[in-house]
Amino acid sequence: MGKGIRYSGEFKQEAVNQVVVHGYSVGEVADRLGISSKTLYGWVKKLSKPTVKQQEEVDLKAEIARLKHELKRTEQERDILKEAAVFFAGESKNTTRS
Repeated sequence: MGKGIRYSGEFKQEAVNQVVVHGYSVGEVADRLGISSKTLYGWVKKLSKPTVKQQEEVDLKAEIARLKHELKRTEQERDILKEAAVFFAGESKNTTRS
């Protein structure tokens, strides 16, 4: 089969089951189905995990993205406060010298 072909989730899961459940080698299943071993290894890695673990990974990725966004916002706020502190420190010096 050529490049750019989209396989159904059912096809992928059955290919993974042949490797994980039935014990066939990745090379044997890949040859029989007409897909590359690299593709099948990727499917095995992704689809052989229990659904709960897959959901946990999705949740963790979402949490990481949220925390990165929050960190960026916090760093911006910190930088603004630093600039304000420098500004007001300069203003304070100017008013006390007069």
